[in-house]
Amino acid sequence: MKILGIDIGTTTVTALLADTDTKAVIKSCTLKNDSFIEGKSYERLQDPQRIIETVKSAVADVTLGHTPDAIGVTGQMHGILYVDKSNKPCSPLMIWQDERGNEVFENNETYAQYLTRVTGIKASTGFGLTTHFYNIKNNLVPENAVMLCTIHDYLVSLITDTVPVTHSSDGASLGFFDLKNLCFDDNALNVAGINKDFLPKVVSTTAVAGKTKCDFLPDGIPVSVAIGDNQASFLGSVAEPECSVLVNVGTGSQVSFKTKSTIAPEGCEIRPLTDNDYIFVGASLCGGRAYAILKNFFTLCAQMLGGSDDNLYSKMDSLSESVFDLTDELVVNCEFCGTRQNPEKRGFIENIGTDNLTPQHLICGVLNGVSKELYTMYSSAQSLLDTPPLNLVCSGNGLRKSKIWRRIFEKDFGLTAQLPRHSEEASMGACVFSGAACGIFDDIKASQNALLR
Repeated sequence: MKILGIDIGTTTVTALLADTDTKAVIKSCTLKNDSFIEGKSYERLQDPQRIIETVKSAVADVTLGHTPDAIGVTGQMHGILYVDKSNKPCSPLMIWQDERGNEVFENNETYAQYLTRVTGIKASTGFGLTTHFYNIKNNLVPENAVMLCTIHDYLVSLITDTVPVTHSSDGASLGFFDLKNLCFDDNALNVAGINKDFLPKVVSTTAVAGKTKCDFLPDGIPVSVAIGDNQASFLGSVAEPECSVLVNVGTGSQVSFKTKSTIAPEGCEIRPLTDNDYIFVGASLCGGRAYAILKNFFTLCAQMLGGSDDNLYSKMDSLSESVFDLTDELVVNCEFCGTRQNPEKRGFIENIGTDNLTPQHLICGVLNGVSKELYTMYSSAQSLLDTPPLNLVCSGNGLRKSKIWRRIFEKDFGLTAQLPRHSEEASMGACVFSGAACGIFDDIKASQNALLR
């Protein structure tokens, strides 16, 4: 049987068609998500209609000559868009990088700080309900809006011609979520003045949202409820979740493992997975983005000196090979974009001496810094592990493409690194989830055994 997985990322959109009999990817297509819209300095906006057109193009490419038996969908978490009573978008997509929650609200408190204080629940900028609260207070909620949802919730509703619902993996990412009862926290919503009826219904199980009824897929194909991309990446990467730790380096970076706990250390999160399972998540705003920031610095240096800035990434990768031979290392803290808890925080470089302010020391310092930030989060939460881990699963383009970076993570975590079977982890995780939700397999474990092993 064939399962179509769709992943709406921040910078790319991927469609993948998986064969459950051969465990092979029949075809995948990744297209640039070129939907960004100019806005105010603190806004990070994307055009939902442009995203849908990109999804249609990717789906058309991978389904040419094939009809899926089931469809799974995932996408970038935290962000929201508003839809009207006809289920059409009536706002841009305000993504997870949106910073309006850091604007000053009253009494020198930001919107995020105010919400955290009055609700007792951490509210970070970029979380959907922090964004929504700002919009309420500034009369930015469209008059014809009847609901907010994630971009992948909207895609599922468009494909199936149904009202958007959200999986608990995404509901928790919006904020003010009761992890134990897997629903929005009524008290927090009331204190914040947020109407619960404006939020989508929460589903916490492997569930079908409906069957296809749209203009770019055959009718009648079951479509599972969309799930968050962090959870999808976990499902699509970790074949043995009971004894594995997952590290992912994309634009941001995360460390994750399965747990029974619903309480996380300061600065980290517990997120719903599915069917009463949870994952610990330590998330950094800079992963591959830190490496890109350094590349931009070298570009400016090359331009200033009249040299070539061609193939800088490959040159940087070559210099990174000296990481285990360097002495007098630079200590680079990679919190260049702050943290969820402290957006004003910035990275730093320490231990600069007379001989170590070199390109290779900077490159290796950034690679080490990203790994050490995730290891610090992981170390603070080791008591939440059900069993000692045996595997370090490395996902995301940053780790998949760099053997040196994987070796750095191996050294810090003290575990042997392994790559997932499939490279498009989030879209494969959507396939795994859909395989269980749509009845092709009995449960998530059986779906993972069929697609990942």
